[in-house]
Amino acid sequence: MVRMHTPGKGISKSALPYRRTVPTWLKQSPDEIKEQIYKLAKKGLSPSQIGVILRDSHGIAYVKWVTGNKILRILKSKGLAPSLPEDLYHLIKKAVAIRKHLEKHRKDKDSKFRLILIESRIHRLARYYKRSRVLPPNWKYESSTASALVA
Repeated sequence: MVRMHTPGKGISKSALPYRRTVPTWLKQSPDEIKEQIYKLAKKGLSPSQIGVILRDSHGIAYVKWVTGNKILRILKSKGLAPSLPEDLYHLIKKAVAIRKHLEKHRKDKDSKFRLILIESRIHRLARYYKRSRVLPPNWKYESSTASALVA
């Protein structure tokens, strides 16, 4: 998603290496890597956390180059993908945390304003996911039931 509610125009990002071949020193087969992904998903890790573990602990820089599919597609084929998309989940989690903060500190006007911005991002992202058929068309974000979605 774009940088919406900040004045910054930052363009820094990571650059992928040009070569898209499997490194010669990688001795694991694509099936072994898929089994590791399934095992980590069954522990309850998100696709990005799985990617970080594979990169840092197992030396697999980019799963798609080795297996031919991205982590989320591998999980979807096995039926282990999360029900909510990861970015939407984290926005909802942030909104729930701010609502909890506002229950204690009712006069915190800045947090109230930030909550409005976060919830507008949630609605925008939900609209995109409904259009691309990731979420069902009757899915609706409600602040009263949001804590149940995150828990």
